Amino acid sequence: MLFLIFSCANKKEQEKIEPKVILPDGFAIDVKLAVSENEKALGLMYVSELPDNKGMFFINDYDQETPFWMKNCLINLDIIFLDDKLTVVDIARNVPPCESEPCPYYFSSKPYRYVLEVRGDLSKEHNLNPQDKIVTIGFLTDR
Repeated sequence: MLFLIFSCANKKEQEKIEPKVILPDGFAIDVKLAVSENEKALGLMYVSELPDNKGMFFINDYDQETPFWMKNCLINLDIIFLDDKLTVVDIARNVPPCESEPCPYYFSSKPYRYVLEVRGDLSKEHNLNPQDKIVTIGFLTDR
Protein backbone atom coordinates (compact mmCIF):
# COMPACT_ATOMS: atom_id res chain seq x y z
CA MET A 1 0.00 0.00 0.00
CA LEU A 2 2.82 2.40 0.91
CA PHE A 3 4.50 1.69 -2.45
CA LEU A 4 1.29 2.61 -4.26
CA ILE A 5 1.04 5.94 -2.42
CA PHE A 6 4.68 6.82 -3.21
CA SER A 7 4.36 5.82 -6.87
CA CYS A 8 1.23 7.99 -7.26
CA ALA A 9 2.99 10.95 -5.61
CA ASN A 10 5.98 10.48 -7.93
CA LYS A 11 3.73 10.39 -10.98
CA LYS A 12 2.06 13.68 -9.94
CA GLU A 13 5.48 15.31 -9.55
CA GLN A 14 6.48 14.12 -13.03
CA GLU A 15 3.25 15.50 -14.48
CA LYS A 16 3.87 18.96 -13.00
CA ILE A 17 4.58 21.32 -15.87
CA GLU A 18 7.25 23.94 -15.35
CA PRO A 19 6.07 27.46 -16.27
CA LYS A 20 7.03 28.53 -19.77
CA VAL A 21 6.32 31.39 -22.14
CA ILE A 22 6.20 30.73 -25.87
CA LEU A 23 7.00 33.66 -28.16
CA PRO A 24 5.20 34.01 -31.52
CA ASP A 25 8.20 32.49 -33.35
CA GLY A 26 7.96 29.36 -31.16
CA PHE A 27 10.93 30.17 -28.89
CA ALA A 28 10.31 28.79 -25.37
CA ILE A 29 11.41 30.59 -22.20
CA ASP A 30 11.38 28.90 -18.78
CA VAL A 31 10.09 31.50 -16.35
CA LYS A 32 10.27 32.03 -12.63
CA LEU A 33 6.97 33.46 -11.43
CA ALA A 34 6.85 36.66 -9.37
CA VAL A 35 3.48 36.67 -7.62
CA SER A 36 4.03 37.98 -4.09
CA GLU A 37 5.01 41.59 -3.45
CA ASN A 38 8.42 40.42 -2.18
CA GLU A 39 9.04 38.36 -5.34
CA LYS A 40 8.05 41.33 -7.50
CA ALA A 41 10.25 43.75 -5.53
CA LEU A 42 13.29 41.45 -5.82
CA GLY A 43 12.69 40.64 -9.49
CA LEU A 44 15.98 39.86 -11.20
CA MET A 45 18.14 41.86 -8.80
CA TYR A 46 21.64 40.47 -8.29
CA VAL A 47 21.33 38.06 -11.24
CA SER A 48 24.68 38.20 -13.04
CA GLU A 49 23.75 36.09 -16.06
CA LEU A 50 20.48 35.16 -17.71
CA PRO A 51 20.46 32.47 -20.42
CA ASP A 52 18.29 33.11 -23.47
CA ASN A 53 15.77 30.48 -22.41
CA LYS A 54 15.24 31.88 -18.89
CA GLY A 55 13.22 34.82 -17.61
CA MET A 56 10.85 36.13 -14.96
CA PHE A 57 7.09 36.59 -15.29
CA PHE A 58 5.35 39.10 -13.02
CA ILE A 59 1.69 38.36 -12.29
CA ASN A 60 -0.71 41.11 -11.18
CA ASP A 61 -4.37 40.71 -10.26
CA TYR A 62 -5.42 43.89 -12.05
CA ASP A 63 -4.06 46.35 -14.62
CA GLN A 64 -1.06 48.40 -13.56
CA GLU A 65 0.62 51.63 -14.58
CA THR A 66 3.49 51.48 -12.11
CA PRO A 67 7.00 51.77 -13.57
CA PHE A 68 9.88 49.33 -13.36
CA TRP A 69 13.44 50.21 -12.42
CA MET A 70 16.79 48.47 -12.57
CA LYS A 71 18.09 49.01 -9.04
CA ASN A 72 20.61 46.31 -8.06
CA CYS A 73 20.31 44.70 -11.49
CA LEU A 74 23.58 43.54 -12.96
CA ILE A 75 22.57 42.84 -16.57
CA ASN A 76 20.61 44.52 -19.35
CA LEU A 77 16.99 43.35 -19.60
CA ASP A 78 14.02 43.61 -21.90
CA ILE A 79 10.87 44.55 -19.98
CA ILE A 80 7.87 43.26 -21.92
CA PHE A 81 4.51 44.64 -20.77
CA LEU A 82 1.45 42.45 -21.51
CA ASP A 83 -2.29 42.97 -21.16
CA ASP A 84 -4.75 40.53 -19.58
CA LYS A 85 -5.02 38.61 -22.87
CA LEU A 86 -1.21 38.16 -23.08
CA THR A 87 -0.84 40.65 -25.90
CA VAL A 88 2.31 42.78 -25.86
CA VAL A 89 1.36 46.40 -25.11
CA ASP A 90 4.90 47.83 -24.88
CA ILE A 91 8.55 46.81 -24.64
CA ALA A 92 11.44 48.58 -22.92
CA ARG A 93 14.35 47.04 -24.83
CA ASN A 94 17.87 46.40 -23.58
CA VAL A 95 17.40 48.43 -20.41
CA PRO A 96 20.76 48.91 -18.67
CA PRO A 97 21.42 48.40 -14.95
CA CYS A 98 21.06 51.44 -12.74
CA GLU A 99 24.53 52.95 -12.33
CA SER A 100 23.66 55.69 -9.84
CA GLU A 101 20.79 57.08 -7.77
CA PRO A 102 18.20 58.12 -8.61
CA CYS A 103 17.51 55.16 -10.91
CA PRO A 104 15.45 55.90 -14.01
CA TYR A 105 11.94 54.49 -14.25
CA TYR A 106 10.61 52.54 -17.24
CA PHE A 107 6.92 52.95 -17.99
CA SER A 108 4.56 51.16 -20.33
CA SER A 109 2.72 53.46 -22.74
CA LYS A 110 -0.52 51.61 -21.79
CA PRO A 111 -1.78 49.84 -18.67
CA TYR A 112 -0.49 46.29 -18.32
CA ARG A 113 -1.42 43.18 -16.33
CA TYR A 114 1.74 41.08 -16.67
CA VAL A 115 5.43 41.66 -17.31
CA LEU A 116 8.00 39.32 -18.83
CA GLU A 117 11.66 40.11 -18.20
CA VAL A 118 14.30 38.47 -20.38
CA ARG A 119 17.90 39.10 -21.39
CA GLY A 120 18.43 42.45 -23.08
CA ASP A 121 17.66 42.49 -26.82
CA LEU A 122 16.13 39.00 -26.78
CA SER A 123 12.77 40.47 -27.84
CA LYS A 124 14.43 42.20 -30.81
CA GLU A 125 16.26 39.01 -31.82
CA HIS A 126 12.93 37.15 -31.86
CA ASN A 127 11.10 40.02 -33.60
CA LEU A 128 8.66 40.50 -30.71
CA ASN A 129 6.63 43.69 -31.03
CA PRO A 130 3.55 45.40 -29.56
CA GLN A 131 0.32 43.67 -30.65
CA ASP A 132 2.06 40.24 -30.71
CA LYS A 133 0.53 37.59 -28.48
CA ILE A 134 2.47 35.16 -26.31
CA VAL A 135 1.37 31.80 -24.88
CA THR A 136 1.89 30.54 -21.34
CA ILE A 137 2.31 26.90 -20.35
CA GLY A 138 1.94 25.67 -16.78
CA PHE A 139 0.30 28.84 -15.42
CA LEU A 140 -2.47 31.30 -16.36
CA THR A 141 -4.22 28.33 -17.92
CA ASP A 142 -7.45 30.29 -18.33
CA ARG A 143 -5.89 32.69 -20.87
